[in-house]
Amino acid sequence: MTTDGAPDFLRFANIQKSYDQKTLVVKDFNLDVAKGEFLTLLGPSGSGKTTVLMMMAGFESVTSGDILLDGHPITRTAPYKRNIGMVFQNYALFPHMSIAENLAYPLKVRKMPKADVSERVERYLKLIELDGFGGRTPGQLSGGQRQRVALARALIFSPSLVLMDEPLGALDKKLREQMQLEITRLHKKLGFTVIYVTHDQTEALTMSDRIAVFDDGVVQQCAAPDVLYEQPANAFVADFIGENNFMPGTVVGHDGDTVRVKISTGEEIVTRRADCDTVGSPCKVAVRPEKLFILPSDHAYDNTITATFSVRLYVGDFIRYFFDLPDGTEIVVKVLNDHAAPQFAEGEQAKLISRQHDCFAFAAKS
Repeated sequence: MTTDGAPDFLRFANIQKSYDQKTLVVKDFNLDVAKGEFLTLLGPSGSGKTTVLMMMAGFESVTSGDILLDGHPITRTAPYKRNIGMVFQNYALFPHMSIAENLAYPLKVRKMPKADVSERVERYLKLIELDGFGGRTPGQLSGGQRQRVALARALIFSPSLVLMDEPLGALDKKLREQMQLEITRLHKKLGFTVIYVTHDQTEALTMSDRIAVFDDGVVQQCAAPDVLYEQPANAFVADFIGENNFMPGTVVGHDGDTVRVKISTGEEIVTRRADCDTVGSPCKVAVRPEKLFILPSDHAYDNTITATFSVRLYVGDFIRYFFDLPDGTEIVVKVLNDHAAPQFAEGEQAKLISRQHDCFAFAAKS
């Protein structure tokens, strides 16, 4: 069963992958996916996320373990028999075919009656808001339009599952954001199951029901976007998802789920315990720039940090303030760009405040 109690639709059971029979690029991957779920595999280059997608598609063999789709093992099933749609970064459309012919191709391969093919092609052209474009070739469309056609072609034969490998990587920022909304709209309308691969954390947070964060072939955490952001399981997730300040310190006490940490200013701050609570052990305290505030402030707080101001950067809708701790650690605070945004002289000391709920203590080694 998946974490929310929905029945398993897709299951990865003890999946491992090695290309040389020595080094594992995917290590003991276990995950259940519910029908209709949008799951994103997120991680840096070389972390193993694309390898998992290629094994799911059947383009890479599985070294050990099993993949089950709708209760049936498909680990040794040929790719063309898996009934899976694929969307790639480079569109993979046939340049010599019209848009309508591109959409019709997977239906003709499955020997669908001609009348049904025409009706479904027209329906999907309308669905992606390209009705009237069926006679054009891919070269006559914009990048965003071509990617919508690629998406429609992956969906038109009603696949069991849709795999997307960095599908928006070739688009500029504005088009990318438009296509994120388009894919999300189609997913909600049609209810298909998605495994989506990206290294773009904003894209993952925006589109996903759950995100599996990869590093070195291992899933570090798999959870809903808000849980990953607000409750990272370890320092890698805290650093990879969004932006975080990390302050070196030493654990001086703990009580249940909270830890007291002494930082280089000599001040003690209270944090939530992540993977660190041994008194005397080195640790690092993570707190996000938007969760830090500068005194005086209307925000409630538990912790105070004395820091030295270095520089102020104007970013438009907000301002980034950079401070230094005595050990040289740089701290960033994000402040909304309004009349209350403070002014500092270089070298001036300030008091930074935070809630203990917004701070996490991680083991220094992590």
